[in-house]
Amino acid sequence: MYPIDFFYRAARMYPQREALAGGGQVLTYAALAARVDAAACALQQLDAEPGSRVGICAGNTVDHVVALLAVLAAGKVWVPLNWRNPAAELNRIIAFTEPTIVVAEPAHLGTLDLAGVKAVLALGEGGEARATLQAAEAAHAGQRPRPHDRSRDEAQAIKFTGGSTGVPKGVMQPYRAWVATLVNQIQAFGFGADDRYLISAPVTHGTSTYLLPILAQGGCHVLPASNKPAELLRSFREDGITTTFMPPTLLYMLVAEAHGERLRLPRLRHLIYGGAPMPPEKIRVVRECFGPVLETTYGQTEAPQVVSVMRAEDFADEANWRSVGRQGLVTDMAIMSPEGALLPTGEAGEIVVRGDLIMNGYWKMPEKTAETIVDGWLHTGDRGYVDERGYLFLKDRLREVVITGGFNVYPIDVESVLDQHPAVHESAVFGIEDDKWGEAVHAAVQLKPGAQVSAQELIAFAKEHLGSVKTPKAVHFYADLPRSVAGKVHKVTLKADITRLVRQEQPA
Repeated sequence: MYPIDFFYRAARMYPQREALAGGGQVLTYAALAARVDAAACALQQLDAEPGSRVGICAGNTVDHVVALLAVLAAGKVWVPLNWRNPAAELNRIIAFTEPTIVVAEPAHLGTLDLAGVKAVLALGEGGEARATLQAAEAAHAGQRPRPHDRSRDEAQAIKFTGGSTGVPKGVMQPYRAWVATLVNQIQAFGFGADDRYLISAPVTHGTSTYLLPILAQGGCHVLPASNKPAELLRSFREDGITTTFMPPTLLYMLVAEAHGERLRLPRLRHLIYGGAPMPPEKIRVVRECFGPVLETTYGQTEAPQVVSVMRAEDFADEANWRSVGRQGLVTDMAIMSPEGALLPTGEAGEIVVRGDLIMNGYWKMPEKTAETIVDGWLHTGDRGYVDERGYLFLKDRLREVVITGGFNVYPIDVESVLDQHPAVHESAVFGIEDDKWGEAVHAAVQLKPGAQVSAQELIAFAKEHLGSVKTPKAVHFYADLPRSVAGKVHKVTLKADITRLVRQEQPA
């Protein structure tokens, strides 16, 4: 089965059940399947080649979900374009993946370089100057998309994790990985026809891994009017929400909105967080507010959901709070030494994964793929150990990546921009533990002799090129950056220095 087949099977079984609700619309499974069929036919008419790429740039809307499912149904490859990213980054992704079709909300069409794109469709209201997906659907109403014979090892999506020196790194997620994710999610959480999933995190990111598992079981996705904490809490209370996924930062905002009081949400069963660790003291606060429904998963874009999962019952034991749970049903995970030997229980090493869950590789980066997948094992770049009960504990990261607010930020991306400023001699970027963001991006900067620039000026410069997520929260100036004997900037020293400084500045 292809991933989209799970949705179609549910549509046959539950045609009159609610599948998608939001923006004043409620689509039954039959209605959603009809829209997906028509939109998929439109995509196939615009480009008949199976496996061609379709970029989608939109917020969390009903039309966005329809477009995404249509890409899957048409036998094409989804390229998510997060509208929050700066235009330069989105245009690099478009140039790199060469989609033949781009579907985007009118507000974003003007910022995208679409000169080389074969067909462009506007999504939602205000697309009068462009052909719209809705008009294309109407032209193909009642039609079914043509079947294709792409293999289970071919890409269903190309999702971007970050890059280096401006080169995007696209993870090719095959059909088999999406099916493995479906099986893992349904088995881990026991999703069923009564589940109502609150779409709070971006569809372009973690939410996408929950779309099909919920739909496969006959559940319903609910789109709130906004992502403001008050609106999300209203939806929890009034829309019968049973399940959601969000980064820790958003959970902390909801707790603050509830003023720390215990919420009465009798239907809520799965409050899943991911993308960043949650300290034990925060786990306690969230559980006190929402009840014993907190859960988490560990995975990567290269091996999506789930490498491991911590269910609500696992959180009942505080000894587990620093764990990320046990491996998924169809996940093959191990701990490996630097020499490539698999390590026994309790010994720390690199977390490696193999099997259907892992990516095909990085788009147009065979050398990087060969570094990451060795003898069938995907090297995650994370270090940890598995205890005698099978629980995975993360120790640290072997690769340089800052996880802030659930998003991955690669220091070299930020450094390459800061170093372009005429006043900067060299920069070093890293993450500092932060109560709100999990980690906050910090930069240490050495200026050129005689040059002057303020921290706020550098932050504004970075934001213009990188967007708000990757921009440093703080810039620290050094007359000379600390270096190793080999002359490289010593980030361990910098992190220790700045961590002490941040702690000293915090109120007692």
